[in-house]
Amino acid sequence: MPLIKYQKSLNLILFFSIFALISAYFIQYILGHQPCNLCLIERVPYISAIIIILLCFYLKKFEKISLIFLSLIFFFATIISFYHFGIEQGFIKESLVCDLDEEEIILNSEELLKKLKEKTVSCKDITFKIFGLSLATINIIISLVLCVITMKHFLNYEKNR
Repeated sequence: MPLIKYQKSLNLILFFSIFALISAYFIQYILGHQPCNLCLIERVPYISAIIIILLCFYLKKFEKISLIFLSLIFFFATIISFYHFGIEQGFIKESLVCDLDEEEIILNSEELLKKLKEKTVSCKDITFKIFGLSLATINIIISLVLCVITMKHFLNYEKNR
């Protein structure tokens, strides 16, 4: 019974990770909402979780280690999302992460015109909402729930063996 619960939890986390990435790419490429740099960074934990879970299913070992990695991944995802939420709400000032494209040096007027035509999205701009919540806010909730689930499984791992 505990092994089935563990497998169901990993399947659920895998489903949410894949769904989150598909949703993000759908919003970006189909609906045309450009993500900011933090939005792109917030996709990395989901990609990492998918890789870890698939490796865990394939290798059928290292379950306890994979649970701690998943817990840490979703813990940091929660922190990144909360940071993004703080920037959106004006509690936190935009950082260099939001201005990654500003490092290039413009040498002539043609490059300047080209740069001005490119639309850059600020981390404080909310370009898409679901049920009145920004994607960063939704990501806080999902990441926190997944962090709690994986941490609970990690802490109860020995009891369920």
